[in-house]
Amino acid sequence: MNTNNNEHRESTDIIEVTPDTSEMVEIEMAGETDEVKRETKALIAALKRRAEREAESAGTLTRETYINAVRQAREGIEGEKLISRDRLENSWTTMQEETEKNWHLLVKEMTDFGDRLQSAAQAAWEAFNAPRS
Repeated sequence: MNTNNNEHRESTDIIEVTPDTSEMVEIEMAGETDEVKRETKALIAALKRRAEREAESAGTLTRETYINAVRQAREGIEGEKLISRDRLENSWTTMQEETEKNWHLLVKEMTDFGDRLQSAAQAAWEAFNAPRS
């Protein structure tokens, strides 16, 4: 229970974003909404703060071990980003394919319906004009 309180306290801490981080996010994410930029800045600041804490408490770790741990964390984050982008692109492609398929089915059904209406109209015309005996 104490762990949850600590996690909640950390998540509500005010995160100071450095001007360098702010500038980098503004440049790299120029087309994004302010909310996305703000959350990205907060994420980067939190990662920096955590890395600083880890560096301070890494007295028993060698510098190389720490660098490897940070590198693995970064690669993990970048990998998740790529996976998410791939999933989004695949979903978009699937949605486009389904939309196109449904459009072609709709056009076919409309064409078939038009043909049937034309046949019905032709049959009605022929029945109406048929010689009466």
